[in-house]
Amino acid sequence: MRRYCFTLDLIDDDKLISEYKQYHLAIWPEIKESIQSADVDDLEIYLLGNRLFMIMEVNDDFSFEQKSAADLANPKVQEWEALMWKYQQALPQAKPGEKWILMDQIFKL
Repeated sequence: MRRYCFTLDLIDDDKLISEYKQYHLAIWPEIKESIQSADVDDLEIYLLGNRLFMIMEVNDDFSFEQKSAADLANPKVQEWEALMWKYQQALPQAKPGEKWILMDQIFKL
């Protein structure tokens, strides 16, 4: 199993952050299915202020390229992603169109 960690910021607005949290209490079933069918075994998102931190654990069959292609071909995932952009803001280091940024591990016990 491999683990990846990502970060992203939300727009710093209490009302929008609250709405974002509500969406994640009951994500759309199609979104859950798209994550699970991409060989993601576990996914957690944490929030501090307006900073998000996501931990994604994947099995050996997972591929970023295949996940990206499947997401682009899935209208419901595209709808979800467009909706989430209402709440999210790219980090200064992000490339154009990039949301979640993969973090580098700098320590492990």
